[in-house]
Amino acid sequence: MNAQSSARFVNVGERTNVTGSAAFKKLILAGDYAKAVEVARQQVENGAQVIDVNMDEGLLDAVHAMTTFLKLIAAEPDIARVPVMIDSSKWEVIEAGLKCVSGKPIVNSISMKEGEEPFLAQARKCMDYGAAVVVMAFDEQGQADSKDRKVEICERAYKLLTGIGFPPEDIIFDPNIFAVATGIEEHNNYGVDFIEAVREIRARCPHVHFSGGLSNLSFSFRGNEPVRRAMHSIFLYHAIPAGLDMAIVNAGQLDVYDTIDPALRQACEDVILNRDPGATERLITLAESFKGTDAKAEKEAEEWRGWDVTRRIEHALVKGIDAYIVDDTEEARAAIFAEGGRPIQVIEGPLMDGMNTVGDLFGSGKMFLPQVVKSARVMKKAVAHLIPFIEAEKVLLGTESQSKGRIVMATVKGDVHDIGKNIVGVVLQCNGYEVIDLGVMVPWSKIIETAITEKADMIGLSGLITPSLDEMVTVAEEMERAGLSIPLLIGGATTSKLHTALKIDPAYTGPPGRPGHLF
Repeated sequence: MNAQSSARFVNVGERTNVTGSAAFKKLILAGDYAKAVEVARQQVENGAQVIDVNMDEGLLDAVHAMTTFLKLIAAEPDIARVPVMIDSSKWEVIEAGLKCVSGKPIVNSISMKEGEEPFLAQARKCMDYGAAVVVMAFDEQGQADSKDRKVEICERAYKLLTGIGFPPEDIIFDPNIFAVATGIEEHNNYGVDFIEAVREIRARCPHVHFSGGLSNLSFSFRGNEPVRRAMHSIFLYHAIPAGLDMAIVNAGQLDVYDTIDPALRQACEDVILNRDPGATERLITLAESFKGTDAKAEKEAEEWRGWDVTRRIEHALVKGIDAYIVDDTEEARAAIFAEGGRPIQVIEGPLMDGMNTVGDLFGSGKMFLPQVVKSARVMKKAVAHLIPFIEAEKVLLGTESQSKGRIVMATVKGDVHDIGKNIVGVVLQCNGYEVIDLGVMVPWSKIIETAITEKADMIGLSGLITPSLDEMVTVAEEMERAGLSIPLLIGGATTSKLHTALKIDPAYTGPPGRPGHLF
């Protein structure tokens, strides 16, 4: 897996689902919608890029619960910035939800289990509401379990939907993630069937997307969270390169692939990839040693506090642990200061080294976007502690008003990620540059207008998601059209030297006589 395929993956928060979260269900049944809204907020803060809302509970008026909750979260900017997946087995609940959301919702789900006519009728209504739709691999004969059945049903649905003008890019197939390691031999290939089906359907049905309920995979190990987390991360490690775009998962509970116990990782992979008939028995046996290990894991986790400060900072960044980062950052700063160094060296040294490790893990598909976001938040907290020391140093040296150049920086339109950009801005300011930060979701027109008005010496563009790459090309093209001749700085998780050279460089000439105008 590469960084681009990992960055393309969208995780759907599962905790605002009464069938998936006992705590959320209890709040909704009690009518405590204020605390239920906080569950949604926590999901977004933990890295959920879509929130799945399901109110299918026998004791609930699902229509009332769905509409009440959706109206409440629509008034919360921190939550409303991510799309909503309206999840129900009842069409009246789905349609009630569609009337309460702004932007582009996702309907979860429709299928052909009652035949083609009801399926197409619901699809037409989804089109009318402007919604994308999850299509289950389910027809009149039942749910698809084998690769061939998954491909057959999804290809049939694709032809029906595109035949009525449904945009293929708004189709999200769910080819059914089923439990493995159940002890039933027929279930052994379920993981492989899903992965191979996704790869085949993607080839046959252009422009569609894929989703799945990840918790189904580990159903056999209910109550054994270490094993379940490991299975989920390992499954994603193999399914995302095959084309899995999104999955319903608790974004805060994904393990870093390389940090999974090696024996557990091997056993889980043997099961998920169905490598041999004895894989299930081996995992079941091994899983016993991980039962109730949360307390043990907490004790072992504290052992890292005895490491040297550089290793502690790296560990905190990789794991997304912010509890001690201020203390560790201060320890590193004091040690550097005692040797005559500067506070910026903590950023340029141990903090950036740790983030480089995060970048390497993300680039190789061993970390996922929610984990990277948590790492970036830890980095942001560390940098925030250092800023007063950096500013004080400028005053002491009398360099606060000096500038080596003026740089306009922005996260491009369509992207809200800015932690990396903000850190780069701090480093540039510490090295004598004036930074004009335009924030996030900035259109090319504002970037170029500001650069011209402020007589900028350079423009810096940031973006984390794949569509940001296209927007960067647009900015470069418009810089060329405006006749600018200043360097352009490109940054972000999905950017690369190759993409910059092939797509952005040809769009912008840059300073005369300076072939290295892109950085």
